[in-house]
Amino acid sequence: MKEVSRVSVQEIAVEIIKKKKSTDRIDVSTIEQKAEGWIVRGTCPIDLEGHPWAEKFEVVVDQKGKVKSTYFTLL
Repeated sequence: MKEVSRVSVQEIAVEIIKKKKSTDRIDVSTIEQKAEGWIVRGTCPIDLEGHPWAEKFEVVVDQKGKVKSTYFTLL
């Protein structure tokens, strides 16, 4: 079975963030490979009651390319 590459994992994470947050501006800061899969971290802008805020995210992708979890936190 073929494992996903670092570039593929980044593309998967960016697409899921685009869908969940309705934004095209996504800044990926780190991509880390662990035994159970990949962890992609970064930030994206959000509009919170008319005020721009930054939100950091973490997307966990398994070795097959399936998103296992997503976490969002306001900065």
